[in-house]
Amino acid sequence: MNALLRKKTSLLLGLAAPALLGGCAGSFTPGTDQASPLAPRIQPLVDQNRHYPRWTDFPAAPQALPPVQQVAAGVGALTQSNAALTRDTARIEWTLDDADRFADETRRQVEAVPVSPDAARTREEIEAVAQGLRERAKAPPPIDRRP
Repeated sequence: MNALLRKKTSLLLGLAAPALLGGCAGSFTPGTDQASPLAPRIQPLVDQNRHYPRWTDFPAAPQALPPVQQVAAGVGALTQSNAALTRDTARIEWTLDDADRFADETRRQVEAVPVSPDAARTREEIEAVAQGLRERAKAPPPIDRRP
């Protein structure tokens, strides 16, 4: 019973699909509205670019891949340079002797750069602007649809 239903459905779809798609075919033929003031400029542009892109405009596929030995040599060179970099970074003393002195130095460097008056806002001003944006983003109350 299900097989018969499936056959009928596929037959119906097979017959209906060309009719449905055939009705859409006319909508895919673009035309220029001749009453438009831009019509004289549009049609030459369309005709000029009608055949773009062409297959000759695409780059050709690579003809030969590098041999396995060449790839293996490149991987070996990367491995060696990685090992050298690891050795070099291992020799660096990654210590911070005086964290407070470093923080003071950084703070002085940052304060030495002039700041735009627009950017020099206090935390309270920034929070007020953020609160105003939050309030603007609230959804309006629902409309009573009862008669």
